[in-house]
Amino acid sequence: QKRKGPEGKRTKTKNECEASAKVENSGLQETSEASEDCGKNLNRYWLMKSEPESRLEKGVDVKFSIEDLKAQPKQTTCWDGVRNYQARNFLRAMKLEEDAFFYHSNCRKPGIAGLMKIVKEAYPDHTQFEKNSPHYDPSSKEDNPKWSMVDVQFVRMMKRFIPLAELKTHHQAHRATGGPLKNMVLFTRQRLSVQPLTREEFDFILSLEEKEPS
Repeated sequence: QKRKGPEGKRTKTKNECEASAKVENSGLQETSEASEDCGKNLNRYWLMKSEPESRLEKGVDVKFSIEDLKAQPKQTTCWDGVRNYQARNFLRAMKLEEDAFFYHSNCRKPGIAGLMKIVKEAYPDHTQFEKNSPHYDPSSKEDNPKWSMVDVQFVRMMKRFIPLAELKTHHQAHRATGGPLKNMVLFTRQRLSVQPLTREEFDFILSLEEKEPS
């Protein structure tokens, strides 16, 4: 689901933030929640992809799993390395305490591994200025940074891992029945590694934890 590119996954980087994330590409899709958000206190929900298996990019291992997040000081890190404009805009839209699924991508068994929350709103991504970083962008200027990141904190593992294949089965069924996952961005904009979810999508996915795999 998620591939590399100038975007793409999480990565171990400097101490200041000890890790790093990446994103993928793709165009926009305003999900109902994204367009609904004229409502002031509307909480939004997110799905954020990272690679749990080792892969070198410019000599740097971009692996970052939910277990790596859990092992960070205060179980918190910055989600850096996003180099897709739409995904960056979603990062900039995130508010404190919003919930996000941690999605394992570009691996043998992709799917939703756990929950995290946004603990710092968007600020400049330091890796865009670091020449030895896989996410270096020479066209970005310090007085007008192109790329942003947020800080996330581990909340919990899913009660059971929710694989992509299972989500896809529901998505295909819901397209016929009008169910909650009918327009899920994971399937309509597959390469995008920071994605909005509606409340309905988020709640349905959480409900799958309690059920036997379909």
